[in-house]
Amino acid sequence: MKIKVHLFGPPSAPGETTLQAKTGQSLMQAAVANDVNGIAADCGGMLTCATCHVYVREPFASRLELPGADEEGMLGFTASPRQPNSRLSCQIKLTPELDGLAVDLPEKQY
Repeated sequence: MKIKVHLFGPPSAPGETTLQAKTGQSLMQAAVANDVNGIAADCGGMLTCATCHVYVREPFASRLELPGADEEGMLGFTASPRQPNSRLSCQIKLTPELDGLAVDLPEKQY
């Protein structure tokens, strides 16, 4: 099954990218597969960097499981300021409940 995902560029590069993503994959995998500028994903989803940082918009942020301890730790290393809705896109598993997911990309990943 496919779901729609909306990624909004940072203020310095405004714009919207909409993709059709497979359920079960991570948001990071969908973004990388579609060459989304702004998701570096240096570690390939191994949770050893913070270069897939995103800001999840409501109502989707409250639908996600809480970040685990490892994700919480890596969120401390984001290049752009951490916000209450900060998540690592490698840890967001796309499900039918997230159809229409909207996220903002941070100003920088490094």
